Formats: sequence, structure tokens, C-alpha cells
Amino acid sequence: MSTPNREVTVAAVGALPDAVNPMALSLNENPFPPLPAVRSALVSAIDSGNRYPEFLPERLRALIAGHVGVRDEQVVIGAGATGVIMQVLNAVTNPGDRMVMASPTFDGYPIFAHMARLEPVTVGLDAHGHHDLDAMADAAAKARVVVVCRPHNPTGTVESPADIERFLRRVPPQTVVVLDEAYAEFLSPHHRIDGPALVARHPNVVVVRTFSKAYGLAGLRVGYGFCGPDLARRLWSMQLPFGIAITGLVAVAASYDAESELQQRIRMITAERRYLRTRLRAMGIYSTDAHANFVYLPSWGRQWRKMFDDTGLQVRGYADGGVRITVGSRQSTRAVLTAVRAAVH
Repeated sequence: MSTPNREVTVAAVGALPDAVNPMALSLNENPFPPLPAVRSALVSAIDSGNRYPEFLPERLRALIAGHVGVRDEQVVIGAGATGVIMQVLNAVTNPGDRMVMASPTFDGYPIFAHMARLEPVTVGLDAHGHHDLDAMADAAAKARVVVVCRPHNPTGTVESPADIERFLRRVPPQTVVVLDEAYAEFLSPHHRIDGPALVARHPNVVVVRTFSKAYGLAGLRVGYGFCGPDLARRLWSMQLPFGIAITGLVAVAASYDAESELQQRIRMITAERRYLRTRLRAMGIYSTDAHANFVYLPSWGRQWRKMFDDTGLQVRGYADGGVRITVGSRQSTRAVLTAVRAAVH
């Protein structure tokens, strides 16, 4: 019996994601397209689309290591931060091990624990969205991996460098700490931690970062981690051959060359975040002290999640009624404020 031919076309595949939808505020994407220099580099790279990338991403590894300030052999590369995290879990855990995380946290962590067949252990945040680092350190005593997001996702809060240091001193050396810094570029200088010095003091720490947020390259899926050399060798053994496209290397190199333009965009996003929080505060609405490209409205008796239904805004809702709202353009900020005002009144 013959089967009907099915023509595969661009139209059949469907439209690409809308790059300019100002109401898409659920995934913490950068509201800007790639920087002009990055776009030009990506266009030029298309002519190499018929060739495989490096077997292992040695050039990208060296590029990132030089920018961060660590040795090449301390860096691992993944398909976004999520790819790096899965490399960590595959390298250092066995089924049934415990993985400690905050609650709520980045949606991926419960999924990663399930994929690696780990037992997730959750520790609640306080009322203002901060980690309970003492409770997490207690839980880490019987865990193989513990995760701290800084800034935290979804609340955007930041624990002080001194508090992080005290926490790390309490974690057993055989427990691997994933310090998730997906939003580190949005931190002001006095909130930043010296990552290379940190992993030198604590060889059980893996600092994980991404080019998906501040760099605006979420669609290219490039992330990295760095840690002490011994742990990095174990993680590098999980590096997927041909796993990072040529476009990733080209985009990262162009992004580093356009650092001043990148910083200007970061300043624009953080200024819009401050404006949104200020306007919310003027309306009597509390949001956590966020230091990323989003704001978080804890429920505190309000069902924000339901209040944003049918507003046309795509926000990330949580089971308790809280919501995380990506900072976008002034147009989307006005839409958020209009929705909140309508919900309150």
C-alpha cells in the first residue's frame, strides 16, 4: 500500500518564535535581538553550516576560560546551563542519591533530578524569597548535590558573598555545590562573587553560567561551567562530541568583542526593572528585591497567577499564586502595570 507524499516546507514546519512579542514575559528572555555585530557574525557563519563543529569544543573552552580568568581545563561547555547541569549530575551522582534545592526554584531542577533518578530534597525560601542557607547546609550533609541560584530564580534575590562563604564551609567536601549564576551579568559590582577565587578555595563548587539571558542568545543554547581542575576533568568526560554548533563559538566570540554594547543593554534592562518595581511599590504592591531581568510578586494572600489570566500577558505562575514577570520593553511594563491595577481595583 502506498503512502501519501508529505511535502516538508518552511510553512509546514510552522512559524519561528515571535522575536518581538512584547507580551512574552514568562521565560526571562532578553527583549532585544542579538547585538548587530553578533548578528553579522552569525550570518557569515551560515556558509559553514555544511561542516561539523569541533569534535569537542576546545576553542570555545579556551575563549571562555580567557574571559573568565581560569585555566582552559577548568571549563566545561553545555547546551545552555541546563546541559552543564546534566553533565554534573551524570558525572557525580548515582540513582537514589539526594539533590538539595530551594522551593520554589528554576523549573528545570526537579526535572533534572527525575532524569538522573535522584531524590529531590526541597528547602523553602523565606517570606521575602531568600534561601535558608542553614537548612540547606543541614540537608547537604546527606546529599550528593546541592544547588544555590544566585540571583535566585524565580525571586531574583541575592545572598551576600559572606553568607555564601559560610554556607560552603558547612557543606561536606564530597557534596558537589552547583552555584547557578545564570543571571550574574545583571548583578551590580558589589554583589558579585569572584568565581575563580571561589572555586580555588572550594574544589567541590561548580559555577554555572549561560549566554541565554544577558547575552540574548537563548536560541543558540550555549552555557558553561567552571570549577577546580580535578572535578572539571570528570565533567569534561561527559562532553558530548560535536555537541556545540559553530554558531555558538562565533556568537560568543562576537559577544565578547562587543562588551560595551552588551553592558549598555544590561543597563537598559536593569533600569526598566527598577522603574517597574518603583511603579508597583507606588501602587502598594510588594515585589522581592530582584537583581536579575525579572520581578517576582509573592502571593501574600493574592492569587496573582489567576489575576494575569486573560490579560494577554505571558507570565510564569506558581502553585501558591505568585508570579514571575520578565522585564521587557516599556510597552510590556505598561501592560503589566495596567493588569496589576485592574486586579487590585
